Amino acid sequence: MNPAVQMLGISKKFPGVLANNNIDFIVEKGEIHGLLGENGAGKTVLMSILYGLYKPDSGKIIINGKEVVMDSPATAIKQGIGMVHQHFMLVPSLTVTENVILGKENVKNGFLLDIKNSTEHVKKFSEQFGLEIDPDVTIESLSVGAQQRVEILKALYRGADILILDEPTAILIPQEVDNLLEAIKSLKKQGKSIIFITHKLKEVFTICDRITVLKKGNLIGTVKKDETNSSQLAKMMVDKQILETYEKKKIEQKDIIFKIEELNVKDNRGIKVLKSLNLEIKSYEILGLAGVEGNGQSELVEAMMGLRQKDSGKILLNEVDISNFSPKDRIKSGLSHIPEDRQKCGLILDFSVMENLILGSHNEEPIVNRNLVINLEETCKLSENLVKDYSISTPNIQTYVKNLSGGTQQRVVLAREFSRKPKIVIAYQPTRGLDIGATEYVRTKLIEMREQGSGVLLISADLDEIRALSDKIAVIFDGKIVAIKDPSITNEEDLGLLMAGGKSG
Repeated sequence: MNPAVQMLGISKKFPGVLANNNIDFIVEKGEIHGLLGENGAGKTVLMSILYGLYKPDSGKIIINGKEVVMDSPATAIKQGIGMVHQHFMLVPSLTVTENVILGKENVKNGFLLDIKNSTEHVKKFSEQFGLEIDPDVTIESLSVGAQQRVEILKALYRGADILILDEPTAILIPQEVDNLLEAIKSLKKQGKSIIFITHKLKEVFTICDRITVLKKGNLIGTVKKDETNSSQLAKMMVDKQILETYEKKKIEQKDIIFKIEELNVKDNRGIKVLKSLNLEIKSYEILGLAGVEGNGQSELVEAMMGLRQKDSGKILLNEVDISNFSPKDRIKSGLSHIPEDRQKCGLILDFSVMENLILGSHNEEPIVNRNLVINLEETCKLSENLVKDYSISTPNIQTYVKNLSGGTQQRVVLAREFSRKPKIVIAYQPTRGLDIGATEYVRTKLIEMREQGSGVLLISADLDEIRALSDKIAVIFDGKIVAIKDPSITNEEDLGLLMAGGKSG
């Protein structure tokens, strides 16, 4: 053994939660080590301790054979540890060089920024580590995949030999994922040690040497990639077999129940982002919408739900133009919405489970009587039934939703939206940030809605999810639908080309 990182007997407790319980985590030099576990398993806390964001209650950390008190990120950086967060920490208006050297600037004559030498240094670094990128371009002009490379470059520039990558492929198209994985393999060849946090088992088997699984703050085990399989890893994480494919009933007769015709919409800057977009959704159908983020998906959802005004075009539900309906009237007409960010847009965190379950119906019978007074008995009964039907793990219906896990919060959203028996479900990144068990549950529920006759618009950055659930796939690029594909005869490479503005074979 030649360990780069030894975390021995690490424990960390927060009020009412034992986040890490006597965990041993060892990473060898020149190894890519996968870290798996459900939400709340303790992965983020453990890595935050390694990066100096939290102090452990007990245990010790040994870096390259030397015990270290990791009391801050600055200490971690001095020890050669870099962390690339899932949400990028870049300044969009600055260049690649300016972002990479920020906080570690080279100066000449004592105070002048030596941008020329810095640019040459960054370019040399990018070529050395297989992260080629133009150091003079601004971050805002780069693709998401290129921005990811800049984040890694930033850590390497600060001398990182141990890299923590938190869900690094979560929002990348297939070609960008392939490029990133190749770059990570190149880093390994140059002696870097990499901790790879992901929920995608396929990537674990593509790139990792060993995998550690955490569950409810406990270490379940560390296994070699060649001595395990996806079923075993899933069972280690959630104690049950996880679906790898999803069966859908074959339904021949489908009617178009939702149409978007020549829709034009501007973003908050007044720039047109939807450009004469056309889309059709049938009953008993899941239509997947694939695209790189920022190509109009958010504005499309907002326009569909009446949260953003259109410039022109029509939105038709069962041949009725609902373009000028209020959000409330659209819901009453049969639209349901699972938002991209459940905490900001789907829930009121300081409301109880019961209050969140009746949102949108809180001024209608049977929730209220004719005098608009809440019928508490009926509301409690309705809420208790939904908690039971959707297996919402909560002490009671009066519990604040902010105290629930992410997966349980999403079940509250699903219960409220699906119990309305909608004609159309708009599911925007419905499994983002969820662990493997919660993800399976959401996907199964979306298929159930399809089987009951709803049309589902599934917008997801996860192409595996799109291909597994969709009856058809629409690809959006630059505010337009550029292709409609059959998932059974389309591969990720074709979709990735279309998503990047190219043409598939």
